[in-house]
Amino acid sequence: MKINQDMLATMKIASRVLRSKGPGAATAVIQRALQKMLPAIGRASSSQTKNLKEKPPHMRDINPPRQTAPPRAEHERQPERQPEQHEDKHRLAFAEFFPKLFGGLSIPSPFDESWGQIGRLPGLLPPQDVPAANDDTDLGHFLNASYSNQAGTRSYKLFIPSSYHGQALPLVVMLHGCTQNPDDFALGTGMNRIAEEQQCLVAYPAQSQAANSSKCWNWFNALDQQRDQGEPSIIAGITREIMDHYSVDPRQVFIAGMSAGGAMAVILGSTYPDLYAAVGIHSGLPYAAAQDLPSALSAMKGRGHHNGKADQALQQIPVIVFHGDLDNTVSPRNGDQIIAQSLADTQAPAGKDGPLKSKVAVESGRAGHGHAYTRTVHSGEDGKSVAEQWLVHGVGHAWSGGSQRGTYTDPKGPDAAREMMRFFSTHPQPQAADADS
Repeated sequence: MKINQDMLATMKIASRVLRSKGPGAATAVIQRALQKMLPAIGRASSSQTKNLKEKPPHMRDINPPRQTAPPRAEHERQPERQPEQHEDKHRLAFAEFFPKLFGGLSIPSPFDESWGQIGRLPGLLPPQDVPAANDDTDLGHFLNASYSNQAGTRSYKLFIPSSYHGQALPLVVMLHGCTQNPDDFALGTGMNRIAEEQQCLVAYPAQSQAANSSKCWNWFNALDQQRDQGEPSIIAGITREIMDHYSVDPRQVFIAGMSAGGAMAVILGSTYPDLYAAVGIHSGLPYAAAQDLPSALSAMKGRGHHNGKADQALQQIPVIVFHGDLDNTVSPRNGDQIIAQSLADTQAPAGKDGPLKSKVAVESGRAGHGHAYTRTVHSGEDGKSVAEQWLVHGVGHAWSGGSQRGTYTDPKGPDAAREMMRFFSTHPQPQAADADS
């Protein structure tokens, strides 16, 4: 059963690679997967084990490199193909690829030769949801998809590292800021490259301009601060859809965001603590800091007025917060308020011994030849960190350590994306761990 699941997961990846990079790249994906599966296949059958030890099956490249033809004269060149011809070419390649692949590897094909049968395999994206180009060509696969529920529809992009072959991986959901989009945010944060190194899935929901003219997540609307309502329900739905279609470790599902996306990440962490194990916030705002646009403008200046439900926000969920001390768009006081919310449970009365206090460690440093920073770590009684705050000196409203290929970034570090991934890796979901035990 495990072998079949691994093979199906590999076929999902190969089908997407076929559409984006051609048969040769898809063949390489499956051949690498089969090489890893050979020991398991051998253990599944004693008779096969003997054959594998004596003579490993021959694996040959069924898509050899094309011979380079000499350049043609200008009058001999063929006209460029029209888009519909290009589409027909890829439909035909997709329909013929799997039978040819398995035949070349001397393995019976489990797939029907028709395009329709392959397109109906469980978990495959529909044929129209083809992978988009990935700017970092040496990385994994960057796919387009969309999700709809009663609150609306949002598109999203999903990064799948090249090492994924059906094994359970962490998932990080990244929420962009105003005027940004998933491609811009992925390039600016560099999260895809880090996820390729550390084997992690990364999702980038996209805010619709119809929902907000500046493509801001509507963190300041009362409806969009509630579980199973508005935009939180859509983002949580995207998260669960990915978990249904891919192998995701439910203990390692995290959410992070920048600016309006950071404020929305706080909302998701507050309203779905059973889904997200930890939250990363860059230049964001605390939960329920505003209830409309005028109060949002006040909150951005650090003068937020929290309503009653904010008292229960972010309790018992780890947070890592980044903010530039020269941010004139979202005051760094908001970072302090996020930390205060996350520590609210550790400051509650604890009987005759008085209130519980988190242990605080403060350190100063500098990112290479870049910006200086102050890092404050709050730890519980067990010594494990529950909140981490980075105040980056000399940085405005920008993602610390980001790439100049994206907007609202400051490449002089420290690297917020890498530090968030480090923090996430040490904070798996304890509720799910207890449930499994």
